Amino acid sequence: MTIAITRKRSAGVLALLILIACGLAAAQTQQVYRYVDPEGRVVYSDKPPPPNARDAQAKRIGKNTIETSNLSFSSVLAQERYPVTLYTFGCGTVCDTASALLNKRGVPHTVVDVGQSDGADKLKRLTGGLDAPALQVGDQYATGYNEARWQSMLTDAGYPKTPAPRTTPVGKSPAPAPEPSAATQTVSPPAKGSYPQ
Repeated sequence: MTIAITRKRSAGVLALLILIACGLAAAQTQQVYRYVDPEGRVVYSDKPPPPNARDAQAKRIGKNTIETSNLSFSSVLAQERYPVTLYTFGCGTVCDTASALLNKRGVPHTVVDVGQSDGADKLKRLTGGLDAPALQVGDQYATGYNEARWQSMLTDAGYPKTPAPRTTPVGKSPAPAPEPSAATQTVSPPAKGSYPQ
């Protein structure tokens, strides 16, 4: 007797789990009907249209999700107004320190590899030279790593000083660049001028 009861319970539990799974699957996509009623009004409903409805259409809609970022609101605003680009190549500790500064502050940024021809062209159009690392914040830039100058540019653009949860660049990761010669590892002083207030 107890074996029969246990099997009935197992079957009941299994049936319940199947119903729940079907309900969850159905909740992810819903059938919605669009039609024009006899008075000429456009109606959207989850119930099928009446027989006298005109222009009836059945539509499936997916679940309603909102994608959010891990960035703070001030970081999102700053990123929209003043996107950050780090121009770098395999310049050793200088480029590593420059990248670490942005990651430490949690600044979303794109990395451009100056060792690649398209990256070199972008930096040359921006600065007139190929000195890296270089930081671009909006339309302002600074060549050569100068922590105080870079911090000032980021703060003036509205990026928070405290680290944000995201610590990876927004753009694609740079491909490994060949080791540059000592002649190309120059670090220039920061650009003169001020950031717009």
